[in-house]
Amino acid sequence: MIWFNKGLTAAHFAGMGKGNLGEHLGMEFTEIGPDFIKGTMPVDHRTKQPYGLLHGGASVALAETLGSVGAAMVVDHTEYICVGQEINANHLRSVRSGIVTGTAKPIHIGSSSQVWEIKIHDEHDHLVCISRLTVAVLKRKDR
Repeated sequence: MIWFNKGLTAAHFAGMGKGNLGEHLGMEFTEIGPDFIKGTMPVDHRTKQPYGLLHGGASVALAETLGSVGAAMVVDHTEYICVGQEINANHLRSVRSGIVTGTAKPIHIGSSSQVWEIKIHDEHDHLVCISRLTVAVLKRKDR
């Protein structure tokens, strides 16, 4: 298990998205495993582009949310914070409706950086987007 808090469950994330982008886009954290975190996002008026397809930026927002939260859950919050440095995404398949599910898993967990891979699938388990997120692990300055 990679999590700092060994008792971590998806319930710990219930209020995390309140009042921010995650709530606005309808994101929900759904599952946490020994080395992954999952979440969903609807494909609706909030997340579509003008052609009626899932907006690539919405996919990236889901990817960064899952990867960033995953990265933050690996470190001691009293000592460190994790901030995004770089994200890329390949959009592989269009989605017009339903729900997409993202799964974030670490590729590298280091003392000063982490790299996470996030795969987003549609309701038919088709790979829609694959993304890689690099985060910096920084010592808290407010301590």
